[in-house]
Amino acid sequence: MLRITVDEGSEGQRLDNFLIRLLKGVPKTHVYRVIRSGEVRVNKGRAAADTRLEIGDEVRVPPVRVAERSQDAPAPAREFPVVFEDDHLIAVNKPAGVAVHGGSGVSFGVIEQLRRSRPQAKFLELVHRLDKETSGLLLIAKKRSALTALQDQLRARQGDKVIGKSYAALVIGAWPASKKVIDVPLHKFLTGEGERRVRAVEAGHEEAKRSITLVKIARRWRDFTLLDVTIKTGRTHQIRVHLAHEGHPIVGDAKYGDFALNKSLARGEAHFERMFLHAQRLRFQHPASGEVIELEAPLPPECEAFLASLPS
Repeated sequence: MLRITVDEGSEGQRLDNFLIRLLKGVPKTHVYRVIRSGEVRVNKGRAAADTRLEIGDEVRVPPVRVAERSQDAPAPAREFPVVFEDDHLIAVNKPAGVAVHGGSGVSFGVIEQLRRSRPQAKFLELVHRLDKETSGLLLIAKKRSALTALQDQLRARQGDKVIGKSYAALVIGAWPASKKVIDVPLHKFLTGEGERRVRAVEAGHEEAKRSITLVKIARRWRDFTLLDVTIKTGRTHQIRVHLAHEGHPIVGDAKYGDFALNKSLARGEAHFERMFLHAQRLRFQHPASGEVIELEAPLPPECEAFLASLPS
């Protein structure tokens, strides 16, 4: 029998989510079964799955059988370049090629490695996500109150002048100066091999989600254009699909890009082998003080070097 006192790291969390995280390896169906049966008690009383926990609550958890632990090696401890940190959150500059979390064939990501390197941290959770291939600013909450406040801000960012994320994207060809807004619905689907993909669809499509991307030209080269891209909605692969839909895919994009060009760039003198998409600026209200925080991560050296190699 476990008796756990809720601390600030679990404050405000639903009982079911608290138990699912606590009882790693226990099937979710079993977690809900012990809640419904009344075997789980909060302050000595029965509690529903959606009960919100408060600091100081005592949660009594009955003995449960945990599945065999995976034999995979634990995530190696790793710190990432910190752009901002205080008692409420961390902003790191994620390298390209690193997943933000484990899953879908990836054993571990930024969050697992960061937790491993900071065993004293009571709470570390991703505020948002970046594609594995994308570099740049990534927010991690150190308190549940910060997590919910920041996620609420990001969800409500459409039309908000305070909250925003902007990216540097190098696309193939000459982006038309008149094209400043992409308002094209997106539909997420699985390929026959079970891979997650996204496509642009017509408005009115049964599963379409409205998606809005704002685009400004930062600089032009003979064969490429560097764009400053701001998203007003946060759909999976939104920037990648929107830019490809307009006929100007992102350089190095292995899912939606120009595969022949990507291959030639990787084999060329520059040896550019990543996707040129970088989360460069992030603006939000601090979850505790309300102060507007503006963060910036410069382009990675390999991106700067590639731009320097391009003929104007």
